[in-house]
Amino acid sequence: MAELSKNKRGLTIKIVYYGPALSGKTTNLIHLHESLERGDCGDLMSFETRGDRTLFFDLLPLKIRGADGMGVKIKLFTVPGQVAHDATRKAVLSRSDGVVFVADSQATQMINNYESFENLEKNVARVGMDIETLPLVIQFNKRDLKNAVGREEIMARWQPSGLPVLFSSALYGRGVRRTFETILEETHKRLDRQYGLTERYGLNRHEFVARPFCSSGSKDASNAGAFGSEVA
Repeated sequence: MAELSKNKRGLTIKIVYYGPALSGKTTNLIHLHESLERGDCGDLMSFETRGDRTLFFDLLPLKIRGADGMGVKIKLFTVPGQVAHDATRKAVLSRSDGVVFVADSQATQMINNYESFENLEKNVARVGMDIETLPLVIQFNKRDLKNAVGREEIMARWQPSGLPVLFSSALYGRGVRRTFETILEETHKRLDRQYGLTERYGLNRHEFVARPFCSSGSKDASNAGAFGSEVA
């Protein structure tokens, strides 16, 4: 869970990218790292193995500051996709403040998506959190592939959950920023109720979401070309 510093002027939050193996979790972080303010963004650390691109986690520490001087450090992690590393998944997921579930849009991966999401639900409970109150966003990645399941079919299956569902191609940076902005919005809602970020520290939703990005930095590629209508 989010940790408030002793002087109550600093807050550390944790967001985890979860999903099946090779769904694009690490690729999301790579493109985020490229679009964030360099002065406020730490190094992207990746631990890779032959069997799974990320055995432990990627860590991307990011600092933002509200109008009233409230400092916020956001730590982004990914979990390993392979079932063999489930213990690591739980360790990384523990005490998280928000989760992005990265699903693979390929028709051949639908079962893997459901199994991975069920694993997420179980692990959320195992580490003492509540899936009903946890800020959670669904991202269907790899929309650029020819065998991607249609958007209408995906929405018919996932929209009843009430969770935000977004579409992306992280390989090209499309939809990556929008997904991150959405989980920041969902996380801010919860933390604002808990800590009064807006009223006490002047850190409203807009500041919380917009400050990590360069005012003149690269835009999310989801806004360009014909792909834009897919991720809108």
